[in-house]
Amino acid sequence: MTPPPPSLPPADDPWLRVHPPASGGPPRLRLVCFPHAGGNAQLFSNWPHHLPADVELLAVRYPGRQERLAEPCAEDMDTLADAVTAALLPRLDRPLALFGHSMGASVAYETALRLEQRHGVVPRRLFVSARSAPHRARPTGLHLRDDDTLIAGVRRLGSLGSEVYDIPELRELLLPALRADYRLIEGYRPAAPPLPTRAPITACLGEQDPGCDRDGVLAWSELTGAGDFTLRAYPGDHFYLADREADLVTDITEALTSHALTTNTLGDPPR
Repeated sequence: MTPPPPSLPPADDPWLRVHPPASGGPPRLRLVCFPHAGGNAQLFSNWPHHLPADVELLAVRYPGRQERLAEPCAEDMDTLADAVTAALLPRLDRPLALFGHSMGASVAYETALRLEQRHGVVPRRLFVSARSAPHRARPTGLHLRDDDTLIAGVRRLGSLGSEVYDIPELRELLLPALRADYRLIEGYRPAAPPLPTRAPITACLGEQDPGCDRDGVLAWSELTGAGDFTLRAYPGDHFYLADREADLVTDITEALTSHALTTNTLGDPPR
């Protein structure tokens, strides 16, 4: 009996904004991108212009913003990482790499653990940006402060998009998601001791980032069981990736190309 063909990924998944490969054919690899606290999938809208033509970009869409504005925000890390992992299951026919910025770095790490532990899929590489390793992060308590203090704390990190909070109508729409994200990431506690992933890790940071120190970012090296860790620093603050987008995506592409020479499609050592 002929087995049925594999089911296709849903065309319009609320959790993922899909940027198909420029080649028009099936992707060689999928790059899954996780935005920062208060951020959204739009952060990665220009990345496909810098990626190889056979790479598909999946930008994660958190609830409570943009197309999902009417939905409640995720309350905790387990809920968020479980939902993203479930959304990726129909797309495991191709190797995955994960990139997370700031809060998104921790969400990407938790998603990588779930893919590995529950589904036997090791991401090709985990890229973590502008975030100390989970066991080194220190909560700021900003989610407990008043609106002006919360916004000032965000602006201290850099100016990307913060002007929207000067517009009363937008401030009212966007503040709930920002506060919810800060509550989620500051309430997040990784396993103790923190669990390593078999995926190689590349950690990225802005050289003038006031939100995380170099030692905290270097601590991601303790979480890769593959023994493959790289640190990359770029000029700029917490949101360095806006100005250094082309350089960052080029470095991501080179890291994935180099890794592909020594692994099979699921990121495991060749047999």
